[in-house]
Order: sequence, then C-alpha cells, then structure tokens
Amino acid sequence: MIAEVVSNILLLSGVAFSLLGSVGVIRLPDFYTRAHAATKPDTLGLILVMVGLAVRQGVDINSAKLLLIVAIVAMANPAGAHALGRSAIRTGLQPWLKREKP
Repeated sequence: MIAEVVSNILLLSGVAFSLLGSVGVIRLPDFYTRAHAATKPDTLGLILVMVGLAVRQGVDINSAKLLLIVAIVAMANPAGAHALGRSAIRTGLQPWLKREKP
C-alpha cells in the first residue's frame, strides 16, 4: 500500500517535470535556453518515472534494469547537452540577449 502511494507520487512528479520541460522548449527564445529546458527537467522527469516504476515493481531483476537505465541517463543526458552547447558555441551561434529600448 505504501509502495503504491510512493510509486504514484514519483510517477506523477516525473510526468509533471517532463511536461514543464516540454513547455520550456516551446516557450524559451533561443537554442541555449531551450537546450537547458530540454535536458534538466526531462532528465529529472525520466529518473522519477523510472524510480517510480522500480518501486512499483518491487525488489526484482526488472527493478535493477530500471535503475541501470537511471544511471545511464543521469550520465548521458548532461554530457549530450554539454556537447550540443559546445558545438553551438564553436559554430558561432550567439545567445539571445534582451535588448533594452532607449
């Protein structure tokens, strides 16, 4: 019973973070802020969903596989975002700056 409630909370939190990250990708003005919105909340959302599924599954080989996916995503997503940002800087993509009207 307690594991089911914890699992539901983790799953709903993960879905909420992923949804907020998706909204950020649509609403933010440039590549760099969109890349941030695509990686940070979506990584956390996926981790919360996977941990919620592992809690729901219980102690099992499938839970170990889900937690292995969490470890891989926790290492790969930030590295991929860094590589994309670095390549954008190297190609000369300028960040969006809010210009004040005189």
